[in-house]
Amino acid sequence: MTDLSDETILALAGQGDSESFGLLYERYVSRIYSYVYYRTGNPYDAEDLTARVFFRAMHHITSYQDRGLPFSAWLYRIAHNLVANWHRDNSRRPEIPLDDTLMSHPHGVEHPEIALLRLEERERLLRIIRRLPPDRQQLLILKFVEHLSNNEIGQIMGKTEGAVKSLYHRTLNSLRDDLEEILSMETLEHDLNSSMVKANGG
Repeated sequence: MTDLSDETILALAGQGDSESFGLLYERYVSRIYSYVYYRTGNPYDAEDLTARVFFRAMHHITSYQDRGLPFSAWLYRIAHNLVANWHRDNSRRPEIPLDDTLMSHPHGVEHPEIALLRLEERERLLRIIRRLPPDRQQLLILKFVEHLSNNEIGQIMGKTEGAVKSLYHRTLNSLRDDLEEILSMETLEHDLNSSMVKANGG
């Protein structure tokens, strides 16, 4: 039964087959958790919200209608709405932690100095991403964490593929501008610190 298509499983689940919905849960729970986690930055809230996503999906599975969108897009939209409510209730932007997943290196052990530089680069990039509007954060997570295509992202976000490409282009430009601003500020801070050291006879 595990090799059945989503459509077939959905038809069974819509008829009240709880085992069928369990298959859908197993098929998508890790992806939905990953998405929610990177939007909240809190594993405990991510677990709670992921459970609520599937509870809501199970509650409405009998009224689910295939309108040309994959079942996963429906789940991501539910997750997006719950995460938006979570941020509204908490009145804060997501804090994305620098966990082992982000810090892992595919080529084995790095030299400590190189690892430190890589860590600083990632911290700088994540600080910039946290400043982005929610839709741009969502786009980056779906593209670089979930590795979805522009077409799949468009289905989830309710945008055309062209609109996703345009948003992606604007997001990259914004990231580049913000990075240049931060680098300029860090250079200025470094110069000021160097001047102070020299003035103090260091």
